[in-house]
Amino acid sequence: MHLEKIQQADAYRRMLSIRKFEEEGSRLFKAGRIPGAFHASIGQEATIVGACLALRHDDTIVGTHRSHGHPIGKGASLKALMAELMGKVTGISKGRGGSMHLADRSVGIIGQSAIVGGGIPLATGAALSAKVLGTDRVSLCFFGDGAVNQGTFHESLNMGALWKLPVVYVCENNGYAITTSVAASHAQPSIAKRADSYGMTGVIVDGQNVGNVYDAAAAAVTRARSGGGPTLIEARTYRFDEHSVGLFIPGPPYRPAEEIVEYQMNRDPIRLFRSVMLVNGFNDAELQAIEANVDAAVADAVRFAEDSPLPTPEDLYDHLYSGPSLTTVTRPAREN
Repeated sequence: MHLEKIQQADAYRRMLSIRKFEEEGSRLFKAGRIPGAFHASIGQEATIVGACLALRHDDTIVGTHRSHGHPIGKGASLKALMAELMGKVTGISKGRGGSMHLADRSVGIIGQSAIVGGGIPLATGAALSAKVLGTDRVSLCFFGDGAVNQGTFHESLNMGALWKLPVVYVCENNGYAITTSVAASHAQPSIAKRADSYGMTGVIVDGQNVGNVYDAAAAAVTRARSGGGPTLIEARTYRFDEHSVGLFIPGPPYRPAEEIVEYQMNRDPIRLFRSVMLVNGFNDAELQAIEANVDAAVADAVRFAEDSPLPTPEDLYDHLYSGPSLTTVTRPAREN
C-alpha cells in the first residue's frame, strides 16, 4: 500500500462516511422518508474510495444504480446528497435525480445510471472528450459484474482501447447480479481477463483492501493520463445487504448465510483498514476523532435535508433545458 498517512486518514473518513450515510439512509428509507429504491454500497467501501483517491478533483466518474457511495468517495457534499435522496431542492440534482440518477459537476460526477451498463459509454465519451480537447483529465467508470455481459461493456472497451482513451474501467464484482451468481452467468469467471480481448491491461485486486485498490487505480490513472490507454480493474468485493434495501426475494436463499457472515465478520473493509492504520502509527484516539466527526457530519446532513424544501409544481419545468434552448422553450399551460 502506497497511501501516505494523510491519505490513510482521508480514506478512512470517506469509507466510514459511506457506511454511516448509507446506514442512516437505509433507516430513513424504511421509515418512508426517502422515495423510490435504495441500493446500499455497505461492504464495498474500499473499492469505491481506493479508486476515487487515485483521481484528481477535476477527473470525472460515472457510477451505477448503487450510487451513493461513488459521490461520497469523490468528495460530494453529504448535506446535498442526503437532500437529493429526499427529493429536496437543495440536493445535488435539485431533487430531480433521487437515489439512482445523481450528478455533481463540482466534483466531476457526470452522472449515475440506473441502467445496467448504461454508464460505461458515458465514461468512454468523457474520455474521448478529454482527448479531443487536449486536456489531461481521466475518466473512471464504476459498474457491476452483471454489466459485463451487456453490449455496452464490450463496445466501450473496444473503443477505449482502439483510440487509447484516458479511461479506467472499474468492475465492482460483488459476486451477484441481484440473485444470479457470476458462476451461473459468466462462461469466463475472470472479468479482468476480458481485457485481453481488447489489448488493454486487466488486473484483479482485493476489493476489500483499500490500499490494494488504490495502488491498482493509481497505476491505471497514470497510464491513462500519459497516453497509455485504458485499464480494466476487477475489484472482488461483496455487498453485505440485499440487492436493494427491503427487497424480498422469494424461494430458497441464493447465497449461503455463512458467506454473508464471513464477509461481515472477517472481510469488512472498514474493520480491516482500521487494524492496518493502528499498525501504521495511528492511535485509537485519532481514529475515534475521525469516527465522531463522521457521525456529526451525517447527522448534520440529515437535519439539512429534513429542513430543506421540496420543489413546487411551478418548478416542474426548471432544469430540463440548457443553453440557447432556454430562450425558445415555452412552458406548457398548466391544467386546472
